[in-house]
Amino acid sequence: MVEEADAPARTLRIRIDLAYDGTDFSGWAAQPGLRTVEGELSAALTTLLRAPAPVRLTVAGRTDAGVHARGQVVHADVDAAAWAAVPGRSDREPGVAARTRLGGILPADVVVRRVGPAPEGFDARFSALRRRYLYRLADDPAHADPLRRRDTVLTKKALDVEAMDAAARTLVGLNDFAAFCKKREGATTVRTLLEYSWDRLDDGTLAATVVADAFCHSMVRSLVGVVVPVGEGRRPRDWPAQVLRASRRDPAVSVMPPHGLSLEEVVYPGEEGLAARAAESRSVRSLPGTVSR
Repeated sequence: MVEEADAPARTLRIRIDLAYDGTDFSGWAAQPGLRTVEGELSAALTTLLRAPAPVRLTVAGRTDAGVHARGQVVHADVDAAAWAAVPGRSDREPGVAARTRLGGILPADVVVRRVGPAPEGFDARFSALRRRYLYRLADDPAHADPLRRRDTVLTKKALDVEAMDAAARTLVGLNDFAAFCKKREGATTVRTLLEYSWDRLDDGTLAATVVADAFCHSMVRSLVGVVVPVGEGRRPRDWPAQVLRASRRDPAVSVMPPHGLSLEEVVYPGEEGLAARAAESRSVRSLPGTVSR
């Protein structure tokens, strides 16, 4: 007979919604000797739960060094008994207590918005339907806001936002975005770009809204980089679509600086669709008429 003490610990999947200023981080992913968002959050959870080993995290979207997030989502599988013990002697729900206590452990540039048990079938990465990013540009140095210097990129020339918006919209749809992605062996670059638009905000800043089912490495910053020359008048409005159709990286397309980029939102289906969406996302995507490898 197996003694109760020898029985495997029951685990509980929790969902964490967080925001962070990416300026002083070497990106999301934990790296030896470097300060990362994953490293800080894992260490905080490990302390909170008194876990014997670092808590492992799965994130909706890995952000690069300098990239920010207002709507990042993470899941972690934790010991259920340790989670239940988080409130201590208080009568608070574990999620409420965990959010408060994590606020006292984490540095000021990371904020946990919500934390609690995840519904059945939830996977922070694979259950996501779409991710929404924002990219900010300032094209008038005289009106640049020094208080926004950590999340806004200053350009050297004035930009035609209408031309940029028109060019951006030609990239929307199911496409192979190899021209805008850093190549990874065995990984597909087929994505569905659901929205790509540009607006000039009331403060004069240019803001891009970029929404897709998923993104590959450097994709958003490259999508911004391909329309800036259009806004400057150096390239025609159909040039970004030409780059897309070429399906290879073009040295004329700049990968824009990371600090103008922020992950704003990750959207998931209802609870009944979480597991099915995760299974669908794990399959290798290809364009109609092509063969997946």
